[in-house]
Amino acid sequence: MLRRILIKNGWIEGLPASDPRITAFNGIPFAMPPVKSLRFRAPVPASNWVGTMKTYSFKPISMQPVPGLDTDNIYTREWHVDPDIPMSEDCLYLNVWTPAKRDDEKLPVFVWFFGGGWQVGYTSEMEFDGERFARRGIVFVSINYRLNVFGFLSHPEITDENPTQPGNFGLLDQQLGLKWVKENIAAFGGDPDNITIGGQSAGGGSTLMQIVSEQNEGLFQKAIIQSGVLMNPYEEMLPRRTLSEAENIGIEFFDFLGVKSLEEARALPASFIMQKWEEYGGFFTSMKYWMPIQDGYFLKDNPMKLFLDGKYSKLPLLLGHTENEFKASLNVQTKEEINIKAKELFGDNADEFLKLIGWPDDTIDNIKKSAEVHAIEYAIRILCDDDNDANSGINKYYYEFNPEIPGWDNPGSFHSSELWFTFETLAKCWRPFTGKHYDLARQMCNFWSNFIKTGDPNGNDHTGEPMPEWKPYTKENPNKMLFTDVPHPTVCQPSSIMSFLVRDYIKRSRPI
Repeated sequence: MLRRILIKNGWIEGLPASDPRITAFNGIPFAMPPVKSLRFRAPVPASNWVGTMKTYSFKPISMQPVPGLDTDNIYTREWHVDPDIPMSEDCLYLNVWTPAKRDDEKLPVFVWFFGGGWQVGYTSEMEFDGERFARRGIVFVSINYRLNVFGFLSHPEITDENPTQPGNFGLLDQQLGLKWVKENIAAFGGDPDNITIGGQSAGGGSTLMQIVSEQNEGLFQKAIIQSGVLMNPYEEMLPRRTLSEAENIGIEFFDFLGVKSLEEARALPASFIMQKWEEYGGFFTSMKYWMPIQDGYFLKDNPMKLFLDGKYSKLPLLLGHTENEFKASLNVQTKEEINIKAKELFGDNADEFLKLIGWPDDTIDNIKKSAEVHAIEYAIRILCDDDNDANSGINKYYYEFNPEIPGWDNPGSFHSSELWFTFETLAKCWRPFTGKHYDLARQMCNFWSNFIKTGDPNGNDHTGEPMPEWKPYTKENPNKMLFTDVPHPTVCQPSSIMSFLVRDYIKRSRPI
């Protein structure tokens, strides 16, 4: 087994995972600590070291609210359970699980970005154990990155200091981690020319942004987006800020911190900035203020628009969502408001929209219910119905996750619940999963692993029997793999209202 290897910066030593055939290298630095003069700026590659670095344990998580305190939060019950987990601004480390015995095996590589609204999250969450992927012959990598105000603050002084990297530091952390993987993964037995990137929620959104950044050509070959694209056809759900808008927010936050310059902000303790972040509004307010922006360099436009314009890395995609997450509906109180809103949103096509939702004859509650759509499904169908890849041989595989999730809280297939299954880590969860859940998790991890290896999720189960066939999604044949108690292939025609909304968005984004 590979236990001690030489990478670009020096020798590192890992430890056997729970399965001794797997070696885990946890806490490898890929960047200099983003502290003092390196706070609020793009990451700088790690420096070399002398001797052998012992990469035996996870490094501190990024600055964020202390996990495990809000006992009413489902994610605190689920995996953010430890309020004593180490936290530090010095957080730019990654982790590798490898099954390789030699450095020339050229195994497929999977690079993971965690979710958490770009405000919270960490690679050491218990569900993100890479061992199950490694047991299937994959080199698994998880990359930590800066969050909230530490990862996504912009300010005129920051822009003046480095005009081509004026923000999006969390995304640039991910990018530098990818470059590190490209340069070093062969030492772990991985293939630098067979890299899949993926993530869930904000990690999935990050994956899309890495795909559409023209700076990333050649860094990866496939992508997995789990509940990572989110759009409301009726109003903006997440702000798409320009650099100048983000700079103005940075000016306001510096005033809130009581500092007059970038130098003074860099001199403050990280704990103080975190405290002021929480006073400023915490998680949900931060999702309005400190998120990825259109900086003109790494991210030149709205990621969805860049995708629809064909300005992205053409690569196979596996993407989907859970059933019980993020519904989008009309925020109106009267029928006349619905009429006005329809004309504002759809112009000449407003009458078609109004007819589809039963206006004006039905009750307002029924009309609003008819207009409701799944916000992530809406975004995914836009990406999948786009015809830029027609006749390219590039496939998109679409899934929906909706099994019975046990537990006293009766949560349904809540946002993020599929992570236990795709990582096949159910045994770490408090929920009373039974055999059918473990069977489903095994098959889902198989599908993901097959896709990582070849760009096609299909293959055999551990019994040697073929798993249910997962056909690619096309506009004409919207195939979907429905994960209930078992994988169930289906052709899932969207509802009439969903079809209208998707068609309208694509037409407005790329008019003929």
